[in-house]
Amino acid sequence: MAIYKFRITFEDFDDVVREIDIKSNQTFEDLHKAIHRSTGYNAEKPSSFYVSTDNWLKGDEIAYLPNERKKDRVVLMENSKLSGFIEDPHQKFYYIYNFDRPYDFHVELVKIILDADPNIEYPFLAKSVGEAPKIMEQNSPQAVDPRGAAATAGEFDFLNEMNFVPEDTDELEAMGDMGINEEEREEDEESEDDEFGDEFSDDDQFGDDSHKDDY
Repeated sequence: MAIYKFRITFEDFDDVVREIDIKSNQTFEDLHKAIHRSTGYNAEKPSSFYVSTDNWLKGDEIAYLPNERKKDRVVLMENSKLSGFIEDPHQKFYYIYNFDRPYDFHVELVKIILDADPNIEYPFLAKSVGEAPKIMEQNSPQAVDPRGAAATAGEFDFLNEMNFVPEDTDELEAMGDMGINEEEREEDEESEDDEFGDEFSDDDQFGDDSHKDDY
């Protein structure tokens, strides 16, 4: 019985690595659950493997707990043996865990061992490097974003809600320095000049009239 050694990495966390040895006649469901025994995540979430190219382009989908819309269009993990989808000695699978709050993984076949070790129960976690990032649960009082940013569940994110983008800061600063506020100041200055200008203009005219009276 051949043994497949898969290297599993998070797409956004290259320093978190798992290597799992699994029998060729075991299923994608077995691999799915083995991955999450190693991450500590709840395996009972809708997830999918995709047969992938070397550039991680997704092909045929192998699903776990698919929704009704997808049920008739995918094969199921529990019915799919790993050996039926290995076409390359370095076969790759793109793997999405938990479509509600997804994490993306790269799964690559790195070695084929011809004989199983009778002293090992497969799937077997052969290597574990790095701590899996915490899941951001919707009802958790303190959640951690998959990209590592802390966030309080249910908190109003003003910038995101307003569709704010970082580039807007330059525009806002420009508005403060040379834009709306500057225009308002210029209008105020012009109005003051006009006021004093009118006053001096009246005085000049008055002076001319009084000069005429002397003749």
